Amino acid sequence: MARRLRPVELDFVETAPLRLVFAAEVSAPPEAVYRALAEDVDAWPSWFGAVTLARPTAGGAGREVRLKGGTRFQETILAAEPGERYAYRVDETNAPGLRALLEEWRIAPAGTGAGPGTGTGTRVQWTFAADGPAPLRLALRVGRAGLGRAFRDAVRSLDRRLASAAA
Repeated sequence: MARRLRPVELDFVETAPLRLVFAAEVSAPPEAVYRALAEDVDAWPSWFGAVTLARPTAGGAGREVRLKGGTRFQETILAAEPGERYAYRVDETNAPGLRALLEEWRIAPAGTGAGPGTGTGTRVQWTFAADGPAPLRLALRVGRAGLGRAFRDAVRSLDRRLASAAA
């Protein structure tokens, strides 16, 4: 059964009782990474293994996301800053225990060459900011390694997808 979560704003990414932050570098430029995150929402299942469906809602102001195992989210986009940031809040979910959830993707140019300012690429940082009862927060902390692995796998897959599209 779907439940409404507490509506949080962008500052929650800094103040949440639980914040899990993951980062990786990819060879694709920031603009391409941003487009894949924010504009090509329907393609998320092709690169993020846990996602089985992603589609824009409310004329692009929201998203519907389904994960393997049946978890569903109705989300509101809170930040869509090309080449920099994409963030959304979960408004409704069937995931037990969550009181609030906000995810933020930060995108910045990253040098992949031998010295500062050389090469091209993007540093991708994903922050998973959540609130829930203590047992849920503990479970998420324990599951941090699995979330990190899912993030790294997704970002590597996205990088391969963007490289083949550019070729």
